[in-house]
Amino acid sequence: MSALQPAAAALTPSRWATTVGEICDRFGGEVQTGPFGSQLHAADYSEVGTPVVMPQDMQDGRIVTNQIARVDSKHVERLKKHKMRVGDVVYSRRGDVGRFAIVSEAEAGWLCGTGCIRIRLNCPDIDIAYVRRYLQQEAVAKWLDHHAKGVTMPNLNTTVIRALPFVYPPLPEQRRIAEILDKADALRTKRRTALAQLDTLTQSIFLDMFGDPATNPKGWPVKRIEDITECLDRLRRPVTESDRKQGNVPYYGANGQQGWIDTALFDEPLVLVAEDGGYFDEPARGVAYRIDGPAWVNNHAHILRAMPTHVDTEFLHRALRHFNFLPFISGTTRAKLTQGQLNTVKLFVPPLELQRELGERVAGVQRIAQVTASSSDQLHELFAALQYRAFRGAL
Repeated sequence: MSALQPAAAALTPSRWATTVGEICDRFGGEVQTGPFGSQLHAADYSEVGTPVVMPQDMQDGRIVTNQIARVDSKHVERLKKHKMRVGDVVYSRRGDVGRFAIVSEAEAGWLCGTGCIRIRLNCPDIDIAYVRRYLQQEAVAKWLDHHAKGVTMPNLNTTVIRALPFVYPPLPEQRRIAEILDKADALRTKRRTALAQLDTLTQSIFLDMFGDPATNPKGWPVKRIEDITECLDRLRRPVTESDRKQGNVPYYGANGQQGWIDTALFDEPLVLVAEDGGYFDEPARGVAYRIDGPAWVNNHAHILRAMPTHVDTEFLHRALRHFNFLPFISGTTRAKLTQGQLNTVKLFVPPLELQRELGERVAGVQRIAQVTASSSDQLHELFAALQYRAFRGAL
């Protein structure tokens, strides 16, 4: 018995428990693999034309178009059997096999792309909003991942998709379930948006108080990094596979937190700056971040301890997040910021009392962020509980 079948059996009446394949057979639907690479080449894509939906164009059960590919009308006619209709479900066929999107009226007539598989239930008794919420269940994603074929990478095929258990009660109940979950999800979205805005607020506070480090519009004194910080790179350690245990200490590298181990190297506020990797394509984005210990830092991030007589840790962190490191980067195949190059970076240094005021204001925002994050976690738990009950007839 599959992981989804007990849930299907628990939803009454039991005659609504079925599979995707059974629904398709009963109502004239289909499960269709997208065009193969031999049918749609890179040279066939164009700047304008009909969008072609790929796995990367699916997000939260919807189609996003910021990077969507297109083809002209001759290719659409040639591949017309892959045209999508309202209510179709498009799944990623390889890799993240839980990634899917529901086709809305805005995407009707677009093409299902290479690397995808399309489901057309064609059932008048199934609500689109309900389908989206049903397929978003963690149990569905786990079922697909478990049944997907492939040794090195999971692959979906029509047989697996047709066997996917599906439960649908009468339409009024479907719509009630979708409405309840939509409202709960909207609250989660508002909390996530609020957290993102709070992060933006801290950056705005910094710029309002001090100006852009790249231009120093307020004419603050300027000092080299090596004169206002102590570099602790000599203390960092690589992390091996054997170190990656289920501990309670986060370890950090070039791109932020990477996992948990059992041993801490540092137990104080520090600022980390990425040493290498693809983190320098845009000035300061994701390059510098603060840690407050205990923590382990590997050999892909520089470790800076603020000299308290010259610079405040929070000010240093915010200033480096706004700094343009590109002129200091070396390397042709892989961008690298060496310790010597970092030492030569010149940063404006306002009066310490003003720097500390920034820390106090940021701390106030972060207290609000903590409350918001806690509320967000509670809403996530509520949504998960509602979702669990919804598809078992227990709402």
